[in-house]
Amino acid sequence: MATKIRLQRFGRKGYAFYQIVIADSRAPRDGRFIERIGSYNPNTNPATIDLKFDRALYWLNVGAQPTDTVRNILSREGVLLKKHLLGGVKKGAFTEEVAEQRFQAWLANKQNATSALKLKALDEAKKAAATRLEAEKEVNKAIAERVATKKAELAKAAAEAAAAVAAAEVPAEEAAATEAPAAESAE
Repeated sequence: MATKIRLQRFGRKGYAFYQIVIADSRAPRDGRFIERIGSYNPNTNPATIDLKFDRALYWLNVGAQPTDTVRNILSREGVLLKKHLLGGVKKGAFTEEVAEQRFQAWLANKQNATSALKLKALDEAKKAAATRLEAEKEVNKAIAERVATKKAELAKAAAEAAAAVAAAEVPAEEAAATEAPAAESAE
Protein backbone atom coordinates (compact mmCIF):
# COMPACT_ATOMS: atom_id res chain seq x y z
CA MET A 1 0.00 0.00 0.00
CA ALA A 2 1.43 3.36 -1.06
CA THR A 3 0.86 5.99 1.62
CA LYS A 4 0.70 9.72 1.14
CA ILE A 5 0.97 12.61 3.54
CA ARG A 6 -1.70 14.97 2.27
CA LEU A 7 -4.10 17.72 3.23
CA GLN A 8 -7.74 17.03 4.02
CA ARG A 9 -9.98 20.08 3.51
CA PHE A 10 -12.31 21.43 6.19
CA GLY A 11 -13.92 24.81 6.77
CA ARG A 12 -16.44 26.81 4.85
CA LYS A 13 -16.37 28.32 1.40
CA GLY A 14 -13.71 31.02 1.23
CA TYR A 15 -12.18 29.98 4.59
CA ALA A 16 -10.41 26.68 4.06
CA PHE A 17 -8.79 24.83 6.97
CA TYR A 18 -6.80 21.66 6.45
CA GLN A 19 -5.89 18.58 8.46
CA ILE A 20 -2.56 16.93 7.64
CA VAL A 21 -3.26 13.21 7.34
CA ILE A 22 -1.60 9.96 6.36
CA ALA A 23 -3.80 8.24 3.76
CA ASP A 24 -3.72 5.54 1.15
CA SER A 25 -2.77 7.13 -2.16
CA ARG A 26 -5.92 5.68 -3.76
CA ALA A 27 -8.27 7.27 -1.21
CA PRO A 28 -10.10 10.49 -2.15
CA ARG A 29 -8.89 13.80 -0.78
CA ASP A 30 -11.47 14.05 1.98
CA GLY A 31 -11.94 10.31 2.36
CA ARG A 32 -10.55 7.71 4.72
CA PHE A 33 -7.20 8.26 6.34
CA ILE A 34 -4.83 6.26 8.53
CA GLU A 35 -3.68 8.90 10.99
CA ARG A 36 -4.10 12.64 11.57
CA ILE A 37 -0.72 14.22 12.29
CA GLY A 38 -1.53 17.92 12.32
CA SER A 39 -3.44 20.89 10.98
CA TYR A 40 -2.73 23.80 8.65
CA ASN A 41 -4.61 27.12 8.66
CA PRO A 42 -3.53 29.37 5.76
CA ASN A 43 -5.99 32.12 6.76
CA THR A 44 -3.73 33.60 9.45
CA ASN A 45 -0.62 35.66 8.84
CA PRO A 46 1.76 33.81 9.05
CA ALA A 47 -0.06 30.53 8.43
CA THR A 48 -0.73 28.47 11.57
CA ILE A 49 0.71 24.97 11.54
CA ASP A 50 0.17 22.45 14.32
CA LEU A 51 2.20 19.32 13.61
CA LYS A 52 3.06 16.14 15.50
CA PHE A 53 6.74 16.33 14.62
CA ASP A 54 7.74 12.82 15.69
CA ARG A 55 4.82 11.16 13.86
CA ALA A 56 5.56 13.08 10.66
CA LEU A 57 9.21 12.05 10.89
CA TYR A 58 8.19 8.42 11.50
CA TRP A 59 5.92 8.33 8.45
CA LEU A 60 8.60 9.91 6.25
CA ASN A 61 11.11 7.28 7.42
CA VAL A 62 8.58 4.52 6.71
CA GLY A 63 8.23 5.75 3.12
CA ALA A 64 5.12 7.94 3.01
CA GLN A 65 5.33 10.46 0.18
CA PRO A 66 4.17 14.02 0.93
CA THR A 67 2.25 16.08 -1.59
CA ASP A 68 3.88 19.32 -2.78
CA THR A 69 2.08 21.54 -0.28
CA VAL A 70 2.74 19.15 2.59
CA ARG A 71 6.39 18.91 1.56
CA ASN A 72 6.64 22.70 1.88
CA ILE A 73 4.95 22.58 5.28
CA LEU A 74 7.26 19.79 6.51
CA SER A 75 10.27 21.68 5.21
CA ARG A 76 9.17 24.85 6.98
CA GLU A 77 8.67 22.96 10.23
CA GLY A 78 12.05 21.23 9.94
CA VAL A 79 10.88 17.64 9.56
CA LEU A 80 12.72 17.18 6.26
CA LEU A 81 15.90 18.70 7.74
CA LYS A 82 15.71 16.33 10.70
CA LYS A 83 15.25 13.37 8.32
CA HIS A 84 18.26 14.56 6.34
CA LEU A 85 20.39 14.89 9.48
CA LEU A 86 19.35 11.43 10.70
CA GLY A 87 20.38 10.06 7.30
CA GLY A 88 23.83 11.60 7.86
CA VAL A 89 23.99 9.93 11.26
CA LYS A 90 23.15 6.53 9.69
CA LYS A 91 25.92 6.99 7.13
CA GLY A 92 28.39 7.92 9.88
CA ALA A 93 29.07 11.45 8.63
CA PHE A 94 28.55 12.86 12.14
CA THR A 95 27.19 11.88 15.53
CA GLU A 96 23.62 12.18 16.75
CA GLU A 97 24.65 14.98 19.16
CA VAL A 98 26.07 17.04 16.29
CA ALA A 99 22.90 16.43 14.28
CA GLU A 100 20.77 17.60 17.24
CA GLN A 101 22.96 20.72 17.68
CA ARG A 102 22.60 21.59 14.00
CA PHE A 103 18.86 21.09 14.16
CA GLN A 104 18.51 23.24 17.32
CA ALA A 105 20.61 26.01 15.71
CA TRP A 106 18.37 25.94 12.64
CA LEU A 107 15.25 25.96 14.83
CA ALA A 108 16.49 28.96 16.85
CA ASN A 109 17.33 30.84 13.65
CA LYS A 110 13.87 30.07 12.23
CA GLN A 111 12.13 31.25 15.39
CA ASN A 112 14.11 34.50 15.36
CA ALA A 113 13.19 35.09 11.72
CA THR A 114 9.52 34.35 12.41
CA SER A 115 9.40 36.68 15.41
CA ALA A 116 11.13 39.41 13.37
CA LEU A 117 8.56 38.94 10.62
CA LYS A 118 5.70 39.22 13.12
CA LEU A 119 7.23 42.36 14.67
CA LYS A 120 7.67 43.89 11.23
CA ALA A 121 4.03 43.20 10.35
CA LEU A 122 2.90 44.66 13.67
CA ASP A 123 5.07 47.76 13.15
CA GLU A 124 3.70 48.24 9.62
CA ALA A 125 0.16 47.96 10.96
CA LYS A 126 0.91 50.62 13.60
CA LYS A 127 2.42 52.93 10.97
CA ALA A 128 -0.58 52.45 8.70
CA ALA A 129 -2.94 53.23 11.60
CA ALA A 130 -0.95 56.38 12.44
CA THR A 131 -1.05 57.48 8.80
CA ARG A 132 -4.82 56.93 8.65
CA LEU A 133 -5.23 58.89 11.89
CA GLU A 134 -3.22 61.84 10.53
CA ALA A 135 -5.22 61.83 7.30
CA GLU A 136 -8.45 61.78 9.27
CA LYS A 137 -7.23 64.68 11.43
CA GLU A 138 -6.47 66.70 8.29
CA VAL A 139 -9.93 65.96 6.88
CA ASN A 140 -11.56 66.92 10.19
CA LYS A 141 -9.50 70.13 10.32
CA ALA A 142 -10.64 71.08 6.80
CA ILE A 143 -14.25 70.33 7.72
CA ALA A 144 -13.93 72.40 10.92
CA GLU A 145 -12.54 75.35 8.90
CA ARG A 146 -15.44 75.16 6.42
CA VAL A 147 -17.95 75.00 9.26
CA ALA A 148 -16.27 77.97 11.01
CA THR A 149 -16.35 80.09 7.82
CA LYS A 150 -19.97 79.14 7.18
CA LYS A 151 -20.91 80.06 10.78
CA ALA A 152 -19.02 83.37 10.44
CA GLU A 153 -20.89 84.12 7.20
CA LEU A 154 -24.23 83.28 8.84
CA ALA A 155 -23.40 85.41 11.88
CA LYS A 156 -22.36 88.31 9.61
CA ALA A 157 -25.57 87.96 7.59
CA ALA A 158 -27.63 87.83 10.81
CA ALA A 159 -25.83 90.92 12.15
CA GLU A 160 -26.45 92.79 8.88
CA ALA A 161 -30.11 91.78 8.93
CA ALA A 162 -30.42 92.91 12.55
CA ALA A 163 -28.71 96.20 11.67
CA ALA A 164 -31.04 96.67 8.72
CA VAL A 165 -34.07 95.99 10.92
CA ALA A 166 -32.73 98.37 13.58
CA ALA A 167 -32.02 101.01 10.93
CA ALA A 168 -35.54 100.66 9.59
CA GLU A 169 -37.01 101.02 13.08
CA VAL A 170 -34.92 104.14 13.94
CA PRO A 171 -36.27 106.34 11.08
CA ALA A 172 -39.81 105.25 11.94
CA GLU A 173 -39.27 106.27 15.54
CA GLU A 174 -37.66 109.54 14.46
CA ALA A 175 -40.56 110.25 12.13
CA ALA A 176 -43.03 109.53 14.91
CA ALA A 177 -41.06 111.79 17.27
CA THR A 178 -40.96 114.67 14.80
CA GLU A 179 -44.65 114.36 13.99
CA ALA A 180 -45.65 114.35 17.63
CA PRO A 181 -44.21 117.81 18.47
CA ALA A 182 -45.78 119.22 15.30
CA ALA A 183 -49.14 117.87 16.38
CA GLU A 184 -48.72 119.41 19.82
CA SER A 185 -47.92 122.84 18.40
CA ALA A 186 -51.01 122.76 16.16
CA GLU A 187 -53.33 122.61 19.17
